[in-house]
Order: sequence, then C-alpha cells, then structure tokens
Amino acid sequence: MNEPEQQFATDGSSAAEHEAGSAPGGRRRRGPVLVAVGILLVAAVSTAGALGLGGGDTDDAKVPGRGGRTVQVSRETLTDQTEIDGQLGHGPEVPFPLKAEGTITWLPASGTTARRGQQVLRIDDRPVVLLYGSLPMYRDLGLQEAAAGETDANGGGDGEREGSGDANGGTAGGGGAQAGKSRSGAPDTTAQPAPDARPRSVPLHGMDVQQFESNLSALGYSGFTVDESYTELTAAAVKRWQKDLGLPQTGTVDAGSVVYASGAVRIAGTTAPVGSGAAGNPVTYTSTSRMVTINAPANDTRWAGRGTTVSVDLPDGSSVPATVASVGKDASASNSGKEGEAAGAGEGSGEAAATVAVVIVFKDQESLGRLQSGPVTVRYVAKRRKDVLAVPVAALIALAEGGYGLEGADEDGTGDGSPSRFVPVGTGLFAGGKVEVSGAQVREGMKVRVPE
Repeated sequence: MNEPEQQFATDGSSAAEHEAGSAPGGRRRRGPVLVAVGILLVAAVSTAGALGLGGGDTDDAKVPGRGGRTVQVSRETLTDQTEIDGQLGHGPEVPFPLKAEGTITWLPASGTTARRGQQVLRIDDRPVVLLYGSLPMYRDLGLQEAAAGETDANGGGDGEREGSGDANGGTAGGGGAQAGKSRSGAPDTTAQPAPDARPRSVPLHGMDVQQFESNLSALGYSGFTVDESYTELTAAAVKRWQKDLGLPQTGTVDAGSVVYASGAVRIAGTTAPVGSGAAGNPVTYTSTSRMVTINAPANDTRWAGRGTTVSVDLPDGSSVPATVASVGKDASASNSGKEGEAAGAGEGSGEAAATVAVVIVFKDQESLGRLQSGPVTVRYVAKRRKDVLAVPVAALIALAEGGYGLEGADEDGTGDGSPSRFVPVGTGLFAGGKVEVSGAQVREGMKVRVPE
C-alpha cells in the first residue's frame, strides 16, 4: 500500500465508504435518512441528511453505536379517542312560569324534589301546585256560562226541554216553544222570562283540559271522563281536590294556581325572599337526573352525534358509560374570542373560540354513586385496534428509497453484526404517541432505536 492509500484508510471514514470510493465508477454508499415523525402528520416527514458518515481513530470496520434510546416492539391495543372536559350536574336551570300575583309566603329548599301534586311555592298563603305536561297553564279552567240562545249537548235549549203545548196551543211553562206568542199567533211583547230562570253552564273544551284532567285522575280523583271537555263532573272532582289543598271549593282552577313540567323536578334555587312580590321568576328547577354539560368547540363536534356512546371519568377515578342526548344548534362566542375580534385579531378568531352545548346523560344513575356535581372528563373512542404491533411514533424512519422503516438494535446499541439494520414497515393507526406497524421482518419484542 502506498502512502496516499494508507492515509485514506486511517482518516476516519468507514470501510464501506473506502470501497465505494476506490472502485472504478463506484458510488458512495449512503444510509437512510433519520427524522422524528409527528404524531398526527406522518406525511410531513422530510429528509434530514445522510447517515453513516462518522468515524473514529481506529481501523475497526464497524460503525460506533448511534445515539438515542432503544425500545421494544410491543403488542397492545391502540385507541384513537377524543377527550374533553365537562361538568357533572343536573342540567340547565329553568324558571317556573308563574302567573299568580301576590306576596311570596313560602319557598322550597334548594336541592329538594317536587313531584306531581306538590307545591313549589305559596303565594298569599295559597299553594302553587306542580302538574305534569307540556302545555302551559294559559287560562282558568272551569264551566262557561251559556250565551243567549245557546243549545245544550242534546241540541235543544232549556225552553225546548221544559215547554210543551196544550190542546189549545198554550204552553205549560214560560220557557216553552210557544212562549212569546199570543193565541192569535202574533208576537207577545209582554212576555217575560220565568222568575226562576238561571244562567246555564256549558263545558269548556281544549287540549289543556285533557292535560289537567289526566293529572287530576293520576292524583286519585275520579267521577269524570278524561277528555277535552271540562264538565260538571270535572268541576265536582276539582272541588274535592281544592278541599284537600285547603282552598275555596269553587270548581274552577285559576291559571296562577298550577305550573307544569315534564316530570318530577329538582328545585335549583330561588331568586326572591319570602315576603317579596311574586313577580318575575322566583323559583328555578332542573332535572332530577344527573347529566354532563360540555361547551364543545363549535368546529370540533363531529364526535358528538346524538346517541353516541361515550365514557365519563368521574372525580373519584371511576369511569361510567353515557350517551350524547343533545347537541346545541346555536354557537356562543367566548369572551376571549370577542376580545380577539375587538383587538383586531385575524379573521375567524371569534368563530374558532365559539362553543356549542353538548348534553350527556347516564342510563344508570346508580353508577354515579352519591356524587352530585363536579368536573369530569368525557372520552369518545373514534377507532380502536386490538392486538397489534406498535412502537413510539418517533421510532419511524423515512427510508431513502421511500416508505418508512425501523432501525433494529441489540443490547449494546448496534445491529446484528452490520453497521445498522433497517426494516421496512407498513403503518396503521396513530394513537397516544404510538403507531401500529406491520411487516414480514417485524416481530414482538424486537429492539428498535428511537433516534434523537
């Protein structure tokens, strides 16, 4: 070996590089490019440079071990999921639509449950009673006074039922069919109503009547038919109900004495003290069932479809299943979004900060234990891959010839006798900082390098 050749062999280059450089028409061998791969955007991996060009002060043909840590290919379940913070409670507060006027003389305690037939407050020492239904109490319910000449349910007026002509064409009663006519047939202008004539009542009709009667029947009062007609029989049952409530037995239900809700309610709070006027909304209520409310980003609600199954992590560390019940249709901009707009933030900044309300309910209320409120984490699993081989995303290497691979490593940080051993792999699900890998040369327990 001449002097120039001796200098080349000891200048720190690898043996492979020396062979490639000295061969006629030979190419310098370059290794694959190493780069850390982002968790979500694998396609953004770029070439960082050629590897394997280092050397030492020795004639040893092996390349020293590269930096980085070594991990094993593991077999596990990968889960791609969305996590978002929520608040456990009883849902939004709703005010009772009171129509009664007067002075508040009693209020319920917050957190108590009110059911059908129970009072939700007292005004002028008279109860305002909760009933179940969707229609509001918009009018008084009772019998109506018949208009002049109005017929009854049988199609005839009182006079037609009571009066009957005699053989001479006269009448047996002042209200008969012939009343108001003389024997000659001419109108009798002196005819007067019978002294005992009284205004006649007729039934009140409507869906609100049927709603009220169904509640009255559910409370145990009977003797009437549940339908859309408020009759004398209904009025009689109402008088019995009013007697039990300690109210005047009028047979008429005042619009201010009843409020409706879809079912039993939980008293959320009161906004007026006892002794104040009953104006406004002095009492609010919520559902008796516990639920989770989320202010989800308006631009990221694809996971929140109605009926979607989610998992809720409670403050005590337990996790319970739940279901998306509703997703708001109106977005509300947060204060930060509005402030950003006012300060001249980029277009769309207010929209990005907008949120919509998502309500999540539990099928099994008992699974929540005694916990009534608190912060929770809601998890939605978009995709899950069971029993797959996985490595940290950062272990992926972009190969010079295309695609991705893993760099094999043994205990001392080198390959299996060669400077490095790159194994091509296919990629699957990315989740939790790991990626699913597959390939003919990939096996569970295989040691691979995670480059720095």
